[in-house]
Amino acid sequence: MEQQAQATSLRDILRQPETIEELGVPPGIVHDLMMRLLFTEGDVSLRRFSDVLKISAKILDTIMLRWQQEHLVEISKAGNIGRASYIYSLTEAGAARARDALERSQYIGAVPIPIEVYNQAIVLQSQERARIPPEMVQQSLNQLILPEGFHRRIGPALNLGSSLFLYGPPGNGKTTVAQAIAGLIAGSDPIWLPYTVTTGGQLIGIHDPLVHHPIQLDRNQLEQLGEYDRRWGLFTRPAVMVGGELTMEALDLRFDETTKFYEGPLQLKANGGMFLIDDFGRQQMRPTELLNRWIVPLESGFDFLRLRTGQTMQVPFRQLIVFSTNLDPNELVDAAFLRRIQMKVNVESPDERMFFQIFATMCQRLKVPLDKDSFLHLLQEWYRKPRRVFQAVHPRDILKIVISLCEYEGKPVALTPQLIDEACRAYFVDSN
Repeated sequence: MEQQAQATSLRDILRQPETIEELGVPPGIVHDLMMRLLFTEGDVSLRRFSDVLKISAKILDTIMLRWQQEHLVEISKAGNIGRASYIYSLTEAGAARARDALERSQYIGAVPIPIEVYNQAIVLQSQERARIPPEMVQQSLNQLILPEGFHRRIGPALNLGSSLFLYGPPGNGKTTVAQAIAGLIAGSDPIWLPYTVTTGGQLIGIHDPLVHHPIQLDRNQLEQLGEYDRRWGLFTRPAVMVGGELTMEALDLRFDETTKFYEGPLQLKANGGMFLIDDFGRQQMRPTELLNRWIVPLESGFDFLRLRTGQTMQVPFRQLIVFSTNLDPNELVDAAFLRRIQMKVNVESPDERMFFQIFATMCQRLKVPLDKDSFLHLLQEWYRKPRRVFQAVHPRDILKIVISLCEYEGKPVALTPQLIDEACRAYFVDSN
């Protein structure tokens, strides 16, 4: 453990441990994992142990040799290439030990990483992160018609990797902008993350297959990397996206009474990437509760999580936090919190010129012949007269209804003032 704690680079951290001491965790954790796997599967080879626990066969073989001498395991099948081909099973004494291990926890998976080493790796990888150039930000927003220079409002926040507040009327692309940001982050340099961490003898799961998407290393990359600690995986930068379903409990460690280990909170899973809170202000807790929970992490770059034992652990809070809302920010949060959010971006409603650009672009994408008289009719009858606010999403939705109406009647897709009226009556709640 001491050797890993003194690591000064990511390469040091990823160096493959050669002894059980170099794993940096109490040997009892490794022993319990092996016992649980043996009890669950019955017959287990060294290769299977190594695949599940993600540690070297050399460490495992040393443990199995001692367990044979203590009559905890026996060889159920021997191959012809020495100990590497042995398959092991539990003796009665071993099964008793395995049941004790299952009482303590039912976790079976990668040997955990010490929380101190995890913290060091996250800090290193957030400091050395590649910057995203302006042309990439612009390209990611090409699908949207936005004000000129809009990319300059979000690009600096992306590279700063701290916080961003998207606000403005509904239907103008805030969620799409946030998704574009997530794509940019995921497409930047990948990140090494552990599957599980430990502190105070407790196991905390970090890996989430819905969030952490592995990167397959090719032969050249593997040769360059050499033998590495497989308790770490290389992933695209994570993007966690939540909406109104977010609860306060999802931001704290969750202990499963059945399996007896912890699941990491959402912000821990998002470390090194992005955490989007969509529809901010519509969650199942008051905005002030959520903001008070994150005032210290946003300020310090570190979060504090509490175990059920009362022990508190410190972890890096190194992710781009994106709040997206169509409510008035001044009614949601106070000025003190807004100061802690580095960048605030108003995603405004389009004006008439931009609305026409969006309409024309959507006609092209949906293969609807553009008819300017029909557009002017839409503008006059459904926006100017009722003084309706433009929303960037309207052209797409109205044109999709026009297409459906044409297909229903078996007619070629076309735009006419009559079809515009029929589509708008179906789309807008008020009548015209």
